[in-house]
Amino acid sequence: MLGPGRGDAAEGAEEGVSRSQVGDITRPRSGGSRASKNGNMEKPEPSYRLPVSKQKTNSEVINEARSVLRTLRTQRPSTPAEVQRKLFGSESSRAPQNRPPSVFSLHASSFDLAESRPASGVRLSPLDYKPILVISSEDEDSSVSLPKPAVDAAEIRKVSNARAQLFRRTSQGDAFPASMAPLDHHEEKVDCEAPAMMSSFHRTNDNCLTEQRAYTAFNDKSEQLICNEHSAKPEREDVLKGTAGRLLFQLTGESNQMKKHGIVESLPRSIGWKRRLTGLEDDTRADESEEEKSFWHVKVLPILHELESEDNVESLCLACTKLYQVLNEGNMLGRRFKRRRMLLRTLYKLVEIDSDPLCVKLAKIILSMKVDGKSLLGACRLAFKVCRNGMNDYLVQNDTLLDCLLEVLRTEDLQKNNEALLYCLGAIKFMSGNAVFLNEMVNKGAVEMLLQLLKQINNIKENDSHFSSLGHLLVQLTATLRNLADLPQARCQLVCSGAASELCVALEQRMNDKDVCTYIVRIFSKLSSYDDFCAALADCSRCYILFLALLNKHQQQQDLVIRIIFVLGNLTAKNNQAREQFFKEEGSVNTLMSLFQTYHELDLNEEKWQHEREREEKKNPKHPSKAEDVLIKLIRVLANLSVHPSVGAALAAAHHVVELLVTVLEYKSVDVCEELVINTATTINNLAFYKVKSSAVQDKKLRIAEMLLKLLMSNSMDGVVEAVRVFGNLSQDHEICEFIVQKKIHKFVIALLDAKNQDVCFSACGVLLNLTVNKDRRALLMEEGGIGKLVDCLRDFGPADLQLACLICKTLWNYSENITSAASCFGEDTDTLLMLLTSLLDEELALGYSLDRGDHHKLYWETEFKPVAEKLLDRIQTHRSSVSTAIIAAF
Repeated sequence: MLGPGRGDAAEGAEEGVSRSQVGDITRPRSGGSRASKNGNMEKPEPSYRLPVSKQKTNSEVINEARSVLRTLRTQRPSTPAEVQRKLFGSESSRAPQNRPPSVFSLHASSFDLAESRPASGVRLSPLDYKPILVISSEDEDSSVSLPKPAVDAAEIRKVSNARAQLFRRTSQGDAFPASMAPLDHHEEKVDCEAPAMMSSFHRTNDNCLTEQRAYTAFNDKSEQLICNEHSAKPEREDVLKGTAGRLLFQLTGESNQMKKHGIVESLPRSIGWKRRLTGLEDDTRADESEEEKSFWHVKVLPILHELESEDNVESLCLACTKLYQVLNEGNMLGRRFKRRRMLLRTLYKLVEIDSDPLCVKLAKIILSMKVDGKSLLGACRLAFKVCRNGMNDYLVQNDTLLDCLLEVLRTEDLQKNNEALLYCLGAIKFMSGNAVFLNEMVNKGAVEMLLQLLKQINNIKENDSHFSSLGHLLVQLTATLRNLADLPQARCQLVCSGAASELCVALEQRMNDKDVCTYIVRIFSKLSSYDDFCAALADCSRCYILFLALLNKHQQQQDLVIRIIFVLGNLTAKNNQAREQFFKEEGSVNTLMSLFQTYHELDLNEEKWQHEREREEKKNPKHPSKAEDVLIKLIRVLANLSVHPSVGAALAAAHHVVELLVTVLEYKSVDVCEELVINTATTINNLAFYKVKSSAVQDKKLRIAEMLLKLLMSNSMDGVVEAVRVFGNLSQDHEICEFIVQKKIHKFVIALLDAKNQDVCFSACGVLLNLTVNKDRRALLMEEGGIGKLVDCLRDFGPADLQLACLICKTLWNYSENITSAASCFGEDTDTLLMLLTSLLDEELALGYSLDRGDHHKLYWETEFKPVAEKLLDRIQTHRSSVSTAIIAAF
């Protein structure tokens, strides 16, 4: 007879002459019954015994069975997109007072004018005297007029009130004379800090931009102030309360030195003393070429004049576009530009205009000028502010702002400019949330830059003063990597660049930072779904220790826990070494069981609440609850671990593990959460495979059988199939077979043969095979037309699935042990069965169905199927009638 023998693990079966383990040779069987794939052929008479060339050892049997044990797949935990772009997400663990702001205002004062001077300039000592007011007799009768109101009020509204205060037209001439008298140190000095009455703004005819538009009403004479351009405080501004502007005092670079030598009076009027109030005058250096000077006056200066004089935002944007093109043409982008201070001061004032299109262009130019310090922070904040609004993505893309931000990321010092880099990365993070930018980022080397920055951050230890602030930066970095991980090209770069090990280092260093841990685990969650990265992560020997430490530390943080469990499920899905290594980590199973207990209790409480308040809604839920989702992923890890022989055997003997699994089947309905119930049944099925002493599955077999019966009666076809699979393993036990007959489960199993699904038929045949081991139960096969349905399955699936065909032949062999007549045993299906066996034993015909499967398919046909089929065919032919003989001869 054919029975469920599996090495010496078969219990309750008669002594068999052959133990033929049916390994999964033709294809991986998703969910086939363990027991049903193993069979003993036994006939009391020696003439019916099948020849066995070699008795298989226990280890060989187990190795073959491993190909039958199933791992589980599940969906990756979803991360809802943030409704609003922020520096830190809405679920951030950082308190608002302990993190940099996402919302802020920017002004001209947000930038550093001192920083904007060329690096080649020589800084002189501060002035040791106050500015001198020089009165010109030529302008004694000059008067100052109030500014005219704007003609078009709608046009003025296109810019902010700040711009209206900074730049305003007037119909009058210069408020300050074009010519200046030489300094006289005997004249009365005027205190720069003294209050002055500001009456109006003014634009000079030969200047493009003023630091502040200011008309100062003097008693009888106009006075001009001269300041030291190269002092430590290059521009001193007196902000006067209640006025519309600020008075700028400019002093020439020579005045400080001349004052010290007492020769100020002797300077001629022609040596650079005509310093205007605007700041767009000659800011040259001795090494500026005539060509550069000409380019500035001919091409750059007119655009700056336009930026000052224009009040229309659209026109300002066009002017900025022209300015960038001109600066690029003249090689004036960067820090070597001699007049960059004037240019930057112009741009800084425009920042106060509330226009995102203009801010994009300003950020691009300012960053291209390679600003540093406070100005770099202001520029990065400006870019962040624009990118925070997803509606501006098209503006950012059109102006290639990404290039400037990536350049900042590549060149700026981490510790010196970590706050600027924070907002720079924040802007890049926002862009990476839009799929349009992803390919561009990868092509421009963003992945390599981010990994290089990650390595730098990892090199800064916890005792460093920058360690805490760099945690904010690390949140932006890992969030960006998580978005980039969607692209195959980025994934390849992450694998090749050793990202797994660097992320593990960051995870270990930032164990107390939940935000950083969450984003790193999200990266692992995405990438571990791919074999190459999963293998790279498995090679990081400390990853299992880190994951267990995180699970113990953040056990109540469902969003973090579920992703770690998902990653562990991926690691143990295909890698036998990973299964063993994780299992051997101290406290690994206890940690999983602690989580199991925690979320099982949460699920029970939620189940009661749902039952009371939303029973109708919960009947057909679209998605598992959070607690259910954790249990699904956690049980998957147990199922995957159980594929390893020694680990599976240990888990099968772990009563607290099996107890929790059985509890899930008891309280959870398949109608409520199908995936959880089916995953639980699959895990029990894997553990039932191991026939070990003190097996917890064996101890609870009848309790499990009761739960499986409930699953068989459900409306879930997947649940029904899984229950039959488990019965395939459990039905090796005599008590379970009695349970099956008593509950008439065998009729249900026979009916499943009509499912026209080979996996369903395979599972059903496994149960029937185990039932026919006992002589008293063989007649059950005649009920519900069982023989005819087995023959139909052999006809429908046998040619393409030799493993199923072998299982059917073994079942029919056991059933027909006491045959007296083929017709009485197989009825009207006798002739069909004979024809099928004859064709399947034709090597050329049988193997022609599966030419693409190679030598292993032929080997299975020769060693497993052929011996059983030949023996069955011979038995039927021996007991067939003369009429059958004629039919077979004709065939």
